[in-house]
Amino acid sequence: MTNSTPFQAEKINDFIVQWLHDYAINAKVKGFVVGISGGIDSALTSTLCAQTRLPTLCIEMPIHQAESHVNRANEHIDQLKSRFSNVLSERADLTPVFEQFKAQVPASENETTLALSLANTRARLRMTTLYYFAGLHGFLVAGTGNKVEDFGVGFFTKYGDGGVDISPIADLMKSEVRLLAAYVKVPQSILDAKPTDGLFGDDRSDEDQIGANYDELEWAMNQMALGKKATNFSEREAHVFTLYERLHLINQHKMQPIPVCAIPKDLK
Repeated sequence: MTNSTPFQAEKINDFIVQWLHDYAINAKVKGFVVGISGGIDSALTSTLCAQTRLPTLCIEMPIHQAESHVNRANEHIDQLKSRFSNVLSERADLTPVFEQFKAQVPASENETTLALSLANTRARLRMTTLYYFAGLHGFLVAGTGNKVEDFGVGFFTKYGDGGVDISPIADLMKSEVRLLAAYVKVPQSILDAKPTDGLFGDDRSDEDQIGANYDELEWAMNQMALGKKATNFSEREAHVFTLYERLHLINQHKMQPIPVCAIPKDLK
């Protein structure tokens, strides 16, 4: 993504931290809960929450998680606790819960839909866990979605990682997340890691699932905002733009409010 305006990391950092602090105080809640995956979005979100000096509870929730993800999550939590005295952590191993769930529901002969349903189930189990801890402590669940995921291609689980109270980084493109994460000193191992949702129990990346990387998706998002069409692009650009258009359309059900059937007054 090209932008002639320099990224103002310090000012953006301070703005988000103040926004988080003010929102929590006005809502009369005590602090924040953040699910830690070992990825850059959750690392940035938890660091921003920690900077408010309000209690920030980092929850690790492995479900057959790759060792590399677990190691990055633990590295980040340890680093954050060493930097901020208001950071706490918990670990909820959801693998047995997930396996018990699978034992109680029917499988499917369609391996693709089964894998996707189980991946979304993982995200929803984690959402339930985060709200359990939030309820115990009177905290807000802080979302970790960025702008491309939340408002571009809808790359999140409805009522899973999309089930949150506040979204502090949802107006940041992925490239901006990287810049701000570097500014707040997120561990280098996380900055260097390939983005992945970790919901399939293997090493597939976000790019593997979506079919384009975040730089390409940002480009397509910006082109659509300018009213461009899939013409006069290179073959790859046209492919990415068409892919983005399709995902943006089919995932509107995640991005828009739940449809309500409004009953005409003369029928009530």
